[in-house]
Amino acid sequence: MAGWYPVLLRLDGRKCVVFGGGAVAQRKAGGLLEANADVHIVSPKVTPALLEWSQVGTLRWTAKEAEERDMDGAILVFAATDRPDLNRRLAEAAAERGIPANVADDGESGDFIVPAVLRRGDLILTASASGAGPALPVRIIGELAERYGQNYNENVEDLRTIRRIVKAHVADPSERRALLGAAVTGEALAEWRAASWLDDEDKLIARLRQLAKRTEGTDT
Repeated sequence: MAGWYPVLLRLDGRKCVVFGGGAVAQRKAGGLLEANADVHIVSPKVTPALLEWSQVGTLRWTAKEAEERDMDGAILVFAATDRPDLNRRLAEAAAERGIPANVADDGESGDFIVPAVLRRGDLILTASASGAGPALPVRIIGELAERYGQNYNENVEDLRTIRRIVKAHVADPSERRALLGAAVTGEALAEWRAASWLDDEDKLIARLRQLAKRTEGTDT
Protein backbone atom coordinates (compact mmCIF):
# COMPACT_ATOMS: atom_id res chain seq x y z
CA MET A 1 0.00 0.00 0.00
CA ALA A 2 1.30 3.45 -0.91
CA GLY A 3 2.35 5.85 1.82
CA TRP A 4 0.97 9.39 1.60
CA TYR A 5 2.29 12.62 3.07
CA PRO A 6 -0.41 15.29 3.68
CA VAL A 7 0.54 18.79 2.59
CA LEU A 8 -1.10 22.10 1.59
CA LEU A 9 0.20 23.67 -1.62
CA ARG A 10 0.21 27.36 -2.55
CA LEU A 11 -1.34 27.50 -6.02
CA ASP A 12 -2.12 31.20 -6.42
CA GLY A 13 -1.85 32.04 -10.12
CA ARG A 14 -0.01 28.81 -10.97
CA LYS A 15 -1.05 26.71 -13.94
CA CYS A 16 -2.88 23.47 -13.21
CA VAL A 17 -4.22 21.37 -16.09
CA VAL A 18 -7.37 19.27 -15.85
CA PHE A 19 -7.86 16.80 -18.69
CA GLY A 20 -11.55 15.99 -19.01
CA GLY A 21 -14.78 17.93 -19.05
CA GLY A 22 -17.26 15.87 -17.05
CA ALA A 23 -18.52 16.00 -13.48
CA VAL A 24 -15.25 14.70 -12.03
CA ALA A 25 -13.21 17.29 -13.92
CA GLN A 26 -15.63 19.94 -12.72
CA ARG A 27 -15.05 18.95 -9.08
CA LYS A 28 -11.30 19.01 -9.59
CA ALA A 29 -11.49 22.43 -11.23
CA GLY A 30 -13.74 23.77 -8.50
CA GLY A 31 -11.25 22.81 -5.80
CA LEU A 32 -8.40 24.39 -7.74
CA LEU A 33 -10.36 27.60 -8.20
CA GLU A 34 -10.93 27.79 -4.45
CA ALA A 35 -7.13 27.78 -4.13
CA ASN A 36 -6.84 30.60 -6.72
CA ALA A 37 -5.01 28.39 -9.22
CA ASP A 38 -4.74 29.23 -12.93
CA VAL A 39 -6.98 26.41 -14.17
CA HIS A 40 -6.75 25.04 -17.72
CA ILE A 41 -9.37 22.55 -18.93
CA VAL A 42 -8.55 20.40 -21.97
CA SER A 43 -11.50 18.47 -23.38
CA PRO A 44 -13.65 18.41 -26.52
CA LYS A 45 -16.77 18.90 -24.37
CA VAL A 46 -17.43 20.28 -20.89
CA THR A 47 -20.25 20.50 -18.37
CA PRO A 48 -22.50 23.59 -18.38
CA ALA A 49 -20.75 24.87 -15.25
CA LEU A 50 -17.28 24.54 -16.80
CA LEU A 51 -18.56 26.26 -19.92
CA GLU A 52 -19.92 29.14 -17.86
CA TRP A 53 -16.68 29.45 -15.90
CA SER A 54 -14.73 29.63 -19.13
CA GLN A 55 -17.07 32.23 -20.62
CA VAL A 56 -16.67 34.58 -17.64
CA GLY A 57 -12.90 34.05 -17.53
CA THR A 58 -12.77 32.07 -14.29
CA LEU A 59 -10.75 29.36 -16.04
CA ARG A 60 -9.44 28.54 -19.52
CA TRP A 61 -10.99 25.85 -21.69
CA THR A 62 -9.30 24.42 -24.78
CA ALA A 63 -11.87 22.44 -26.78
CA LYS A 64 -9.79 19.59 -28.17
CA GLU A 65 -8.35 16.17 -27.42
CA ALA A 66 -5.56 15.97 -24.86
CA GLU A 67 -1.94 16.36 -25.94
CA GLU A 68 1.24 16.20 -23.92
CA ARG A 69 2.16 19.75 -24.85
CA ASP A 70 -0.94 20.95 -22.99
CA MET A 71 1.06 20.31 -19.82
CA ASP A 72 3.71 22.91 -20.68
CA GLY A 73 4.23 25.21 -17.69
CA ALA A 74 1.90 23.28 -15.39
CA ILE A 75 2.77 22.39 -11.81
CA LEU A 76 -0.06 19.87 -11.39
CA VAL A 77 -1.94 17.62 -13.80
CA PHE A 78 -5.33 16.01 -13.26
CA ALA A 79 -6.18 13.12 -15.57
CA ALA A 80 -9.98 13.09 -15.30
CA THR A 81 -11.22 11.93 -18.68
CA ASP A 82 -13.75 9.10 -19.11
CA ARG A 83 -11.03 6.92 -20.63
CA PRO A 84 -8.86 5.07 -18.09
CA ASP A 85 -6.24 4.22 -20.74
CA LEU A 86 -5.87 7.89 -21.66
CA ASN A 87 -5.66 8.89 -18.02
CA ARG A 88 -2.75 6.47 -17.54
CA ARG A 89 -0.92 7.79 -20.59
CA LEU A 90 -1.37 11.37 -19.44
CA ALA A 91 -0.07 10.50 -15.97
CA GLU A 92 2.96 8.77 -17.49
CA ALA A 93 3.63 11.79 -19.71
CA ALA A 94 3.39 14.07 -16.70
CA ALA A 95 5.84 11.87 -14.80
CA GLU A 96 8.35 12.15 -17.65
CA ARG A 97 8.09 15.93 -17.34
CA GLY A 98 8.44 15.86 -13.56
CA ILE A 99 4.87 17.09 -13.00
CA PRO A 100 2.84 15.43 -10.22
CA ALA A 101 -0.36 13.88 -11.60
CA ASN A 102 -3.65 12.83 -10.09
CA VAL A 103 -5.52 9.98 -11.78
CA ALA A 104 -9.22 10.46 -11.10
CA ASP A 105 -10.40 6.90 -11.71
CA ASP A 106 -7.52 5.25 -9.80
CA GLY A 107 -6.13 7.57 -7.15
CA GLU A 108 -3.49 5.17 -5.88
CA SER A 109 -1.82 4.99 -9.30
CA GLY A 110 -1.11 8.73 -9.38
CA ASP A 111 1.43 10.88 -7.58
CA PHE A 112 -1.11 12.51 -5.28
CA ILE A 113 -4.71 12.17 -4.17
CA VAL A 114 -7.19 14.93 -3.42
CA PRO A 115 -8.87 14.69 0.00
CA ALA A 116 -12.39 15.76 0.87
CA VAL A 117 -12.18 19.39 1.98
CA LEU A 118 -14.06 21.73 4.30
CA ARG A 119 -13.15 25.41 4.03
CA ARG A 120 -13.97 27.97 6.66
CA GLY A 121 -12.04 30.89 5.24
CA ASP A 122 -8.41 30.18 6.03
CA LEU A 123 -9.33 27.21 8.19
CA ILE A 124 -8.99 24.14 5.97
CA LEU A 125 -10.03 20.70 7.21
CA THR A 126 -9.40 17.61 5.11
CA ALA A 127 -10.15 13.90 5.27
CA SER A 128 -8.82 11.06 3.15
CA ALA A 129 -9.02 7.28 3.02
CA SER A 130 -5.71 7.12 1.11
CA GLY A 131 -7.28 6.26 -2.22
CA ALA A 132 -9.81 3.74 -0.88
CA GLY A 133 -12.73 5.86 -2.07
CA PRO A 134 -14.44 9.13 -1.22
CA ALA A 135 -17.47 7.88 0.75
CA LEU A 136 -15.94 7.82 4.24
CA PRO A 137 -13.99 11.09 3.88
CA VAL A 138 -17.10 12.86 2.56
CA ARG A 139 -19.09 11.59 5.54
CA ILE A 140 -16.42 12.81 7.96
CA ILE A 141 -16.26 16.22 6.31
CA GLY A 142 -20.05 16.46 6.58
CA GLU A 143 -19.80 15.82 10.31
CA LEU A 144 -17.04 18.41 10.67
CA ALA A 145 -19.13 20.95 8.76
CA GLU A 146 -21.86 20.64 11.38
CA ARG A 147 -19.39 21.14 14.21
CA TYR A 148 -17.29 23.92 12.69
CA GLY A 149 -19.55 26.66 11.38
CA GLN A 150 -18.82 29.80 9.40
CA ASN A 151 -17.83 31.67 12.56
CA TYR A 152 -14.54 29.75 12.55
CA ASN A 153 -13.39 31.95 9.69
CA GLU A 154 -13.54 34.89 12.09
CA ASN A 155 -11.69 32.84 14.69
CA VAL A 156 -8.83 32.21 12.27
CA GLU A 157 -8.52 35.93 11.52
CA ASP A 158 -8.52 36.72 15.25
CA LEU A 159 -5.93 34.03 15.96
CA ARG A 160 -3.65 35.38 13.25
CA THR A 161 -3.72 38.75 15.02
CA ILE A 162 -3.25 37.14 18.42
CA ARG A 163 -0.22 35.20 17.18
CA ARG A 164 1.36 38.42 15.92
CA ILE A 165 0.74 40.15 19.26
CA VAL A 166 2.08 37.24 21.31
CA LYS A 167 5.25 37.03 19.20
CA ALA A 168 5.81 40.78 19.69
CA HIS A 169 5.25 40.76 23.47
CA VAL A 170 6.49 37.36 24.66
CA ALA A 171 10.09 36.30 24.15
CA ASP A 172 10.02 32.89 25.86
CA PRO A 173 9.09 30.13 23.34
CA SER A 174 7.45 27.90 25.95
CA GLU A 175 5.24 30.72 27.21
CA ARG A 176 4.33 31.60 23.63
CA ARG A 177 3.15 28.04 23.06
CA ALA A 178 1.16 28.11 26.30
CA LEU A 179 -0.54 31.40 25.44
CA LEU A 180 -1.36 30.37 21.89
CA GLY A 181 -2.73 27.07 23.19
CA ALA A 182 -4.92 28.97 25.65
CA ALA A 183 -6.17 31.18 22.82
CA VAL A 184 -7.99 28.28 21.13
CA THR A 185 -9.98 26.96 24.08
CA GLY A 186 -13.74 27.14 23.70
CA GLU A 187 -13.97 29.90 26.28
CA ALA A 188 -11.26 31.94 24.58
CA LEU A 189 -12.74 31.63 21.09
CA ALA A 190 -16.07 32.89 22.38
CA GLU A 191 -14.35 35.87 24.00
CA TRP A 192 -12.54 36.90 20.83
CA ARG A 193 -15.90 37.03 19.06
CA ALA A 194 -17.74 38.87 21.83
CA ALA A 195 -15.20 41.37 23.17
CA SER A 196 -12.65 43.85 21.87
CA TRP A 197 -9.60 42.18 23.40
CA LEU A 198 -7.57 42.67 20.24
CA ASP A 199 -7.74 46.46 20.56
CA ASP A 200 -5.60 46.46 23.73
CA GLU A 201 -2.49 44.30 23.35
CA ASP A 202 -1.42 44.48 27.01
CA LYS A 203 -4.92 43.55 28.14
CA LEU A 204 -4.94 40.66 25.67
CA ILE A 205 -1.63 39.26 26.93
CA ALA A 206 -2.84 39.49 30.52
CA ARG A 207 -6.04 37.65 29.65
CA LEU A 208 -4.14 34.94 27.79
CA ARG A 209 -1.94 34.41 30.84
CA GLN A 210 -5.04 33.99 32.98
CA LEU A 211 -6.45 31.45 30.58
CA ALA A 212 -3.14 29.61 30.30
CA LYS A 213 -2.85 29.37 34.07
CA ARG A 214 -6.39 28.03 34.31
CA THR A 215 -5.69 25.49 31.55
CA GLU A 216 -2.52 24.36 33.29
CA GLY A 217 -4.44 23.88 36.51
CA THR A 218 -7.04 21.79 34.72
CA ASP A 219 -4.38 19.57 33.13
CA THR A 220 -2.77 18.83 36.48
